[in-house]
Amino acid sequence: MGENIRVVVTGVSGRMGQMILAGVRSNTKLRLVGAIEREGHDWIGKDVGMVSGGTNLGIDVSADPASVCNDADAIIDFSAPNASVHFSILAAELGIVHVIGTTGFSDHELVSIGNSGKKAKIIRAGNMSLGVNLLVQLTKKVAAVLDDDFDVEIIETHHNQKVDAPSGTAIMLGNAAADGRQVALPKVRDSGRDGITGVRNKGDIGFVSVRGGDVVGEHDVMFAAAGERIVLRHIATDRAIFVRGALKAVEWGILQAPGEYSMEDVLGL
Repeated sequence: MGENIRVVVTGVSGRMGQMILAGVRSNTKLRLVGAIEREGHDWIGKDVGMVSGGTNLGIDVSADPASVCNDADAIIDFSAPNASVHFSILAAELGIVHVIGTTGFSDHELVSIGNSGKKAKIIRAGNMSLGVNLLVQLTKKVAAVLDDDFDVEIIETHHNQKVDAPSGTAIMLGNAAADGRQVALPKVRDSGRDGITGVRNKGDIGFVSVRGGDVVGEHDVMFAAAGERIVLRHIATDRAIFVRGALKAVEWGILQAPGEYSMEDVLGL
């Protein structure tokens, strides 16, 4: 493109929203043109630069996505499932890029986002870091090699403010393990252990969620058999890795045809 990519950021008052705003502003290929918050938020109608503790940017925070996105090339969205679905519909109407870092979608919501991908450039990922997406590939390869004598357990740890469990990244890893074994994750998923559960079903893929403190994100994929364990691990210590991935996804998505893509596509994995 001959000019900077025009970007709208959703959920601008949140932790990720603030980091993405800073990332867009510091990226010479991108230009911030809109900031969105939910209806009734204290920031509505105020300059996003000023309420973020900086200088006046001439961009007021809005609760009207349609008007804000009308002149945009891309939406970066780490919000909530219901909101992300509506943003994807808007992106389809405008034929623009929609980068989704939101997790916790229902099957119905994922179908809706997929439909939006017929006209929008949807890039959705449970985790946008390079390291995690490499871990996904490794998990699939290891699962394909090891038979079901190896139990698969996915252990994820996050801060105490995270509202969904298992994490979107854990689900990505579970799907990778299931793909490696050529099974459907819903048929072998075990994420509800409590009380007298009986013995572990052979071939199940288990999930454990831990919440506490300010942990950014830790994910372990454990393959456990009699006498040995293989553990693949990723530890995130700075949310900047997710911002870098989101910005890279915007730049990549601008050049693509409408469709639904993942960070594996963006990173060429």
